[in-house]
Amino acid sequence: MDIKLLSGALGAEISGIDLKDTSAENFKKINKLLLEHKVIFFRNQNITPEEQLALGKHFGPLEKHVYVKGRENYPEIVRIIKKPNEKNQWGENWHSDVSYNVKPTKAVIIKSIKIPPVGGDTCFSNMELAWETLDEKIKEKIKDKKAVHSSLGAEFFIDSYKKMEGNGKKNYDEYSNEHPIVRTHPETGKKILFVNWTYTKKIVGLDKDESAKILNKIFEHQARLELTCRFTWTENTVCIWDNRSVIHFAIADFYPGRGLGHERVMDRIAIEGDQPH
Repeated sequence: MDIKLLSGALGAEISGIDLKDTSAENFKKINKLLLEHKVIFFRNQNITPEEQLALGKHFGPLEKHVYVKGRENYPEIVRIIKKPNEKNQWGENWHSDVSYNVKPTKAVIIKSIKIPPVGGDTCFSNMELAWETLDEKIKEKIKDKKAVHSSLGAEFFIDSYKKMEGNGKKNYDEYSNEHPIVRTHPETGKKILFVNWTYTKKIVGLDKDESAKILNKIFEHQARLELTCRFTWTENTVCIWDNRSVIHFAIADFYPGRGLGHERVMDRIAIEGDQPH
């Protein structure tokens, strides 16, 4: 097995592990790598949907997205498609997947199906490190507080939700919950800064202006380049990220007017998480 670090903050590209091997022993290695590096990548993994689902089930029960319907015959797999004429794509701002759920996603396993020849990288930021390096005055202010996470925290998602076929919920209805701003990782015991630009709307117990001021400072801190890594995809790459420990940003640098209008297709599954504390 070979491990290539993507940055000093987080992320690793792993070779020498076959994801078709869904044995408990192989999963133990993968989970150890995930907890250490927080996001891990495996190139040239032409796994089937069944094998992707089998891998996911080692992490825990699979979840169905609250808004988006999965693939036919594979309801737990959401196929994310960016069409050639589209300038935008899902996830093109810093976020933690479905942080508005009562039990936000534990981990995500995504496989690249079709990748553009240029563009479409994904960035990740280490929220354990973000908490460790956060200004002490802000730490003191937020350490025991909760924040509201809303599915419509970013208004630009509303039109996208309306276009998609949902799982029994109107795609423009709000779904929100309160979570601790600083959560404890259930496996490592580490403290994690659990807010994100896309879904976190307000700090509970603070007035609107003070809440916005503190959150904006936190969001700026989370996006500091020294906390991040960036990955360039190739087809049949499988990425696994710890959704409790990172936020991510899918870069939508697709510009059809410059001749860069390309299709991007990914298959995503998610593992049910626990209620943050």
